[in-house]
Amino acid sequence: MLKNLSKKQKYIIASVTAFWGIVFIGSGISMSFMDTPITKTTSELKITQKRMANMKSNEIRLKSMEQEINQPISMNIKDYLENADDIDEEIINVLHLDTSMVNVNQAGNYVYTITYKKKTFNGNYTIKEKPLPDMVLTLKSLNLEVGSALSTDIQNYVTESLSDEIKQNVKLDLTNINTAQAGKYQYTVTYNGRLYTGTITIFTPNKTEESTTKEPDKSSQTEDSHINTKQ
Repeated sequence: MLKNLSKKQKYIIASVTAFWGIVFIGSGISMSFMDTPITKTTSELKITQKRMANMKSNEIRLKSMEQEINQPISMNIKDYLENADDIDEEIINVLHLDTSMVNVNQAGNYVYTITYKKKTFNGNYTIKEKPLPDMVLTLKSLNLEVGSALSTDIQNYVTESLSDEIKQNVKLDLTNINTAQAGKYQYTVTYNGRLYTGTITIFTPNKTEESTTKEPDKSSQTEDSHINTKQ
């Protein structure tokens, strides 16, 4: 069949065949080329992510600490680090914690430090008051004689029964009371942010007059009796 074709026709057929051959071969190479890099890229991406997950920042960031008064202070240095999981264990082991400036027995704001090598980091430490029982007090109105001693027991001035915890946190002010002079005075009691005012009356007791009775003169009675006898 090819023998009957002209030279020009044979050339066209050969050119077309060669073209499609090149196309098919190129497609195969492209597919092979595309498959291989995708596999490698995925593998490299996984390795990169794994390395990033294992990396530590080693940046020291401190927490602002807070606790109630009269509670023990933590000596675990990780409790003071905001990013403890991002710091190598070897570095944590050589950090130096200093809480000597924190007074756990007195409410207030303090500073603690963490030292790494020659660098010092400062953190805030707040000691706060323990919440007190919420209680409304009723004060007594007292009457005392002039010269009486004033009691310092808060229970003598308050109607309600007080627990030891409340008594320790009540402030009694008797500075305006003058027991040497009769009069009406005010005293104050402060508890849990509330101020209460009571009264104390200092009085002078009334002196009762002793009644006196005259006894009859026994000597005159005797004389009279003698006279009557003689008669």
